[in-house]
Amino acid sequence: MSDWPEGRNGGPGERYGQGSASPRPESARAMPHVRRRPAPQPQSPARIPPQPGGRGHGDASGYDSGYNTGQVYGGGHGPGGGQGGGHRGGGGSRGGDSGYVQPRPAPNWGRRLKIGALTLVVVVLAVSVGTYFWADGKLKREVDLSKVIDRPAEGKGTNYLIVGSDSREGMTDEDKKKLHTGSAEGKRTDSMMILHDGSGGPTLISLPRDSNVEIPSFVGSESGKKYEGTGRTVKLNAAYAEDGPELLVRTVEFNTGLRIDHYVEIGFGGFAQIVDAIGGVELDIPKAFKDKKSGADFQAGTQTLNGEQSLAFVRTRYAFAGSDLDRTKNQQKFLAALASQTATPSTILNPFKLYPTMGAGLDTLIVDKDMSLWSLGKMFFAMKGVTGGDGTSMNIPLTGQSVNGNLIWDKDKVKQLMEQLKNDDTVTVKGN
Repeated sequence: MSDWPEGRNGGPGERYGQGSASPRPESARAMPHVRRRPAPQPQSPARIPPQPGGRGHGDASGYDSGYNTGQVYGGGHGPGGGQGGGHRGGGGSRGGDSGYVQPRPAPNWGRRLKIGALTLVVVVLAVSVGTYFWADGKLKREVDLSKVIDRPAEGKGTNYLIVGSDSREGMTDEDKKKLHTGSAEGKRTDSMMILHDGSGGPTLISLPRDSNVEIPSFVGSESGKKYEGTGRTVKLNAAYAEDGPELLVRTVEFNTGLRIDHYVEIGFGGFAQIVDAIGGVELDIPKAFKDKKSGADFQAGTQTLNGEQSLAFVRTRYAFAGSDLDRTKNQQKFLAALASQTATPSTILNPFKLYPTMGAGLDTLIVDKDMSLWSLGKMFFAMKGVTGGDGTSMNIPLTGQSVNGNLIWDKDKVKQLMEQLKNDDTVTVKGN
């Protein structure tokens, strides 16, 4: 028999989980809605009578704790569903939700992927822009083609004059000895090529340094003085020795009728550094040969050449009975292989190879003032296309005759070849 009163806070029949005075089990019944009393209005500090039926919510001293208003200090419900039951902080797992913990929402993978992709794009752009300005700052734009006078009309496509010089700038005595370059002062052109890049595919044409050419009228690159042409003929590399890149461009344009859009020059030391930076160049050498002057000593077969060996390969002349034509063929073959093996994902996407290669190459390149990195990149990939089956390589057509040891060009074939390049037509002329 329970001694609990019939109703704790209300009239008969109002039981809130506290049991029943009846000896019979309670049947299921609807629980009435519990309403809190409205908060009392502020009162004067007079004695507040105790609330009927309230246990401990008021006393004879008039002290009001505030619990009779349903207010809970700490913002939560006490354990067991009661109000004001010692809960600290709102919304905890032990509050009025009877221990129920709301599950964390599932991660929004779509949003995370978008943020990740956007972050990656920003990083790639930042690195690309930084690399561009870093590389652009390394180019030595020292050749001013605006000083070249009486230039041919522009044609279709882009024409590059690529020059390999025997410059020893920046090389130590040990480097000169190792690379068999000698210690001659100044610099001379060791190789010259025209690279045409157009819709008909790239065409690489070697100009033997012993070519017999006429020096035309020109304006001195340093003096600004005009020198009238006298019809004198010299070896092609003499034009460079006489007044540098500007006169060389003027001489090539005068004797070919082809406008040169860009000039690119690299010295001995830079050439070797580029090869070493990419880890060497694989090349198939069909026949063994030696040359004490260049330091060449090669066996037949496919092999990987380092910087020193590569320089010896492209400079070798006397192993081929002093023929400059055989040397120019080797130069074309090697440069095309170098471009083909450098412009690969393993180099471009690997910063540990890309930056040393770009650093070694750009530090030693001399280009014209209008050369951009974009144009330089196009030149590089055009050279790669020469070996990829999309292009043609040849020596400039010769008559087979010479004057004072200088090789004579076949003027009719040269004229036809240059017209095809100007019009960006498929090259049908055969070289030597």
